[in-house]
Amino acid sequence: MSDAAPRRPLLERDEYVEQAYFFRALADRMQQERSTQDLLVSVKEELLSTTKLPLAIDYLAAELKLHGALSPAMTRLKHYFTAFQTYLVQAAEAESGRFDMNMALEILYWEAKYRSENPTAQGSFLYQFEALCRNRLSYAKGLDAMAEDPIYDDAWRAFMAQTRRQLGMIDIADLIYIRSEYYAQMQERRRAEPPTDPILFGEREGKIALANRRRDPLLLFSAMQRHLNYPAVPRPQRRQDSVNVLPGLVRRMERLEMRLKLIEEEQKGGIDLSQFMLQPPPPPPEITGEADDESRGDS
Repeated sequence: MSDAAPRRPLLERDEYVEQAYFFRALADRMQQERSTQDLLVSVKEELLSTTKLPLAIDYLAAELKLHGALSPAMTRLKHYFTAFQTYLVQAAEAESGRFDMNMALEILYWEAKYRSENPTAQGSFLYQFEALCRNRLSYAKGLDAMAEDPIYDDAWRAFMAQTRRQLGMIDIADLIYIRSEYYAQMQERRRAEPPTDPILFGEREGKIALANRRRDPLLLFSAMQRHLNYPAVPRPQRRQDSVNVLPGLVRRMERLEMRLKLIEEEQKGGIDLSQFMLQPPPPPPEITGEADDESRGDS
């Protein structure tokens, strides 16, 4: 038996439907000249009050006002948002790197949409791993975050730990193939020793993985999507330089102006820290369901 702490169950379907709407609406409206906090409040009013997402958005807005980022709040709401969702937002909010928030929200939208239908551990793994590959994100951090997803059991978490250690030395196609039903069948035909590790992928996944050995992993994911109807990761769209460069330059200029202002204040006799002091945000909501339903009934 595993000594790992029990994982929280998957959310109800309505939660993923509303999450998909939230991520898509936020991505579409971020092009407007409005603050992210205002966008969170406006999208919240459009969501079903019977779900827990409006409570989560309230906390996101409060933490955004305090920290200027969404990922710290999502980390505290790990009973609602998965670690992989939080990692994507954290990577998008990092100052270094080319992964932006629009792409993160697009990936989150399609993942939530897939979760609202008939998700499988195989489909989720392939989608999340492709998101890491296609956007050149950290495999170590990404796989650690994926392992905390409640859709995976202990066998899947052990497989991700193995993948994390062996990736770079062994192709992902080989790792999938030796964990497939097709590999077990081939071993039986050869009268060889049967695999000792748990079978995680089916016969068709094994055949596709075998056919894509020593090839670009993106070709493997594309074949899985064509033949097995697994979800596809959105591809980054090429934009004009003025669209990509100018907003980044504006943000850098704002940070430089703030740093110069702090240096001038320090030279004049010290920095006034009171301007950075804000009231702490409210504690994160438990989002258990029972207390929320009672509060709605009282209101």
